[in-house]
Amino acid sequence: MTTKTIQEIEAEIVDEFSLFDSWDDKYEYIIDLGKRLPPLDEVFKKEENKVKGCQSTVWLVADYQDGKIIYKAESDAIIVKGLISMLIRVLSGHTPDEILNADMDFINKIGMTSHLAQTRSNGLRAMVKQMKHYALAFKSLRFNA
Repeated sequence: MTTKTIQEIEAEIVDEFSLFDSWDDKYEYIIDLGKRLPPLDEVFKKEENKVKGCQSTVWLVADYQDGKIIYKAESDAIIVKGLISMLIRVLSGHTPDEILNADMDFINKIGMTSHLAQTRSNGLRAMVKQMKHYALAFKSLRFNA
């Protein structure tokens, strides 16, 4: 089985969003994605795993397995849960370098930045930043091991 690239996954998401005519439908889809996100184990719901810069509470953890980063997350806000599930779909299962080099252009292509409230947009950027921060940390650990 070949693994899809970050760009291929981003393109899939852009295609999926193009199927919806209205932002109400797109929000419903994002909420549905959030509902499908597996719950995060309670042991990870602690202060050091919270994403700073999010108005909602978002817990994000990362694990390094076989050279790839696996993300898990949860949020107390249903829309945010959907947003983080999209970010996990795009970035999880890739190497630190692939994650660090991802431009995350799909966010603009699906119109997220223009349709989210400023606080949610800031939160979305904070989640991406935290995911890339984990990638940088795992990359430096690998080189210093």
